[in-house]
Amino acid sequence: IYSVLELKMHYAEIWIYFPTLQDIQKKRQNKDLVELQALIDAHFEHRKKEEEELIALKERIEKRRAERAEQNRIRSEKEKERAARREEERLKREEADAKKKADEDAKKKSALSSMGSNYSSHLQKADSKRGGKKETEREKKKKILAGRRKVLNIDHLNEEKLKEKAKELHEWMKTLESEKFDNMERLKRQKYEVTTLRKRVEELSKL
Repeated sequence: IYSVLELKMHYAEIWIYFPTLQDIQKKRQNKDLVELQALIDAHFEHRKKEEEELIALKERIEKRRAERAEQNRIRSEKEKERAARREEERLKREEADAKKKADEDAKKKSALSSMGSNYSSHLQKADSKRGGKKETEREKKKKILAGRRKVLNIDHLNEEKLKEKAKELHEWMKTLESEKFDNMERLKRQKYEVTTLRKRVEELSKL
């Protein structure tokens, strides 16, 4: 049989192994505090990570913006260079065209001047020839007409001879008409050639 003192000591030893309500609440509070602290730490860690990602995103955006600005600058410079080259090529073409036109104009003027001088010389020579030959041509015509003028000595001819004479005169008249027609056609051709040459000179002088 245990004494009272022994029972008290025995119960005291047993009570050590059974926590009090206060101890249980304290442990629970500590656990809650630990969990809360873990949540807070996780929140701030997540917040820090988000901020780092946001900073990285801003840096990427800024870098991309700088790259686009640089690309636009390079593109603008290249476009300016191309525009400058096109303008330079255009000026060179215009200069070459102007030089070509000037050379062509000079050649035309030279040809026109040469043709004009040749034509003037030709006209002067023709005029001098015509002037110098006017009397000669007239004299030649007179001689030709005098040679062709036939004296009609028909008083002694009989009827048969008169018919032959009339036929001879008729043939001679036909020959004269044919020669006259040939001379008129030759004169027309000469006038046409002179007119054509004058028109060509006038057209060249307008260029």
